[in-house]
Amino acid sequence: MTTADGARPDAEDDARYDAADVDHWQQQVVWWDRTFVAIVVLTAIALPLAGQAGRELWTAYAAMAVILVAYAVWGASAARSRDQRRAGAYVVVLIAGTTVTVAQNGIATLLLFGAFTQLWMLLEPVRRAVVASVVLAAASSFGIAFQEGFDVPTLLEAAPQMAIALAFAIMLGLWVATTMQRSDERARLLHELRHAQAEVAASHHAAGVTAERERIAREIHDTLAQGFTSVVTQAQAAVSDLDRGQQDRARERLHLVEQTARDNLAEARALVAAFAPVPLQGSTLAEALRRLADRFTAETGVAVHLDVSGTGPADAPRDAAADVVVLRAAQEALANVRRHAGADAVTIRLDAGTDAALRLEVTDDGRGLPADHAEGLGLAGMRERVAAAGGRLDVGPAGDHGTRVAVSLPLEETS
Repeated sequence: MTTADGARPDAEDDARYDAADVDHWQQQVVWWDRTFVAIVVLTAIALPLAGQAGRELWTAYAAMAVILVAYAVWGASAARSRDQRRAGAYVVVLIAGTTVTVAQNGIATLLLFGAFTQLWMLLEPVRRAVVASVVLAAASSFGIAFQEGFDVPTLLEAAPQMAIALAFAIMLGLWVATTMQRSDERARLLHELRHAQAEVAASHHAAGVTAERERIAREIHDTLAQGFTSVVTQAQAAVSDLDRGQQDRARERLHLVEQTARDNLAEARALVAAFAPVPLQGSTLAEALRRLADRFTAETGVAVHLDVSGTGPADAPRDAAADVVVLRAAQEALANVRRHAGADAVTIRLDAGTDAALRLEVTDDGRGLPADHAEGLGLAGMRERVAAAGGRLDVGPAGDHGTRVAVSLPLEETS
């Protein structure tokens, strides 16, 4: 999927979210590093405090040093890359080094806290961690028995203790593995949710762009296109008047052309600036309809009667969106009268009644709707505009002849 500018948010989000997951894991591994080093250092301090000295002490120190070097070479990178070959090489050194250290003094079993933890952190799948834990426990048992001469009674005495440690390590490891698996599952679901949100956002953006284009198209049709139609009609009539020598009549029509062009220019500027329609700026809806009716009469010669009625606040402060819808509907209705009706008179009724509804009705005495009538762009746009405002549009015959256009909008008065 692509955005309006052609970009693919999915790939970008994948890289960003994967990078975030990697960064989070890197931070976790740093704490694993510090914890393990701290356990090794504490074990190294505990050995001489427990009375270990001489060759045994230095042997334990050498074994722990080998473990630290192996972790720096293989273990740390395996923890970050999940490379099982490096992890396996380090685990071999870890088990051997821990066994040698434990064989020097029983206090060195402190290393098992870090060793068991690292097995579960590094090895995948879980069964490998279980096998490695069993091997570490058995080797440590032999190491403890080695301190006492490596006889069977000593081995049998150490085995139960190590079995308890092994059972605890496996249960803890399985719990940690299950927790990490669930955490990974939650991370995956969160990742998918973010993908879905990105797709929905892109879809909404595309829908918004389409809706805005349609809105602008309706605005241009309802304002500029009708104004230019009037300019063309009046200019053609002026030319005909000049051909007949009726200069005064031609001058009047050219005056209308100039006025209409100025209004169209103002509408264009208002449209670009996303302002309210120019006829509504600084005036009420009734006043704007009056100017619209007067101009229509001057351009076409068709008499327009405006009737403002109702006890509601027709000219009171109100949501401007409703006024815009009503004004545009009146403009479109008069444009259809000009193009199709062949009418002699038009009546515009504006009613803001007591039931919190604003109503507009435009009727003419023209030829009426044909039997095969199909709505064009103007009526379709008017219907969409009215529906978007929560209102209703009815188009039908007006009595024996003529056409009636009725708009009803719910109102919410503003203070």
